[in-house]
Amino acid sequence: MFKTILVPTDGSPLADQAINAAVQCARETGGRVIGLSVAEPYPFTPLSASTFSEERALYDERAREVAQEHVRKIEAAAHVLGVPCKALVTQSFSPSDEIVETAERLGCDAIFMASHGRKGLGRLFIGSETQKVLAATAIPVMVFRQGDSDAIR
Repeated sequence: MFKTILVPTDGSPLADQAINAAVQCARETGGRVIGLSVAEPYPFTPLSASTFSEERALYDERAREVAQEHVRKIEAAAHVLGVPCKALVTQSFSPSDEIVETAERLGCDAIFMASHGRKGLGRLFIGSETQKVLAATAIPVMVFRQGDSDAIR
């Protein structure tokens, strides 16, 4: 079964479902969880390179702080059930790439993550990080969607 489970989180209630399921699964299998939150850097434009460097630094700092708050949820859930946990905060313009690279680098054998189920134009323009992860990895991905109960899908 799964011994090292990566749990990327954006701090949403749906991501909390994935966290709880991952921690429970790790407990049952004697595994561990790796919590990941990817802080997206300040959107780069040629004007922002020099003109707004202080604003960019403040944005990046706040994004990392928020990401740290997200992984603390994973650490807390793991602690309650006595599951070993490592928490990581990274920064990337591509959260899906960061998720896949982290899973591969750390030898994860499963990824538990949320999918917010955007449809139509929202999905077309924003894209789905979950879909990108599914397309880019051979590691099993347990996806938690809007309307799912605590059951693993």
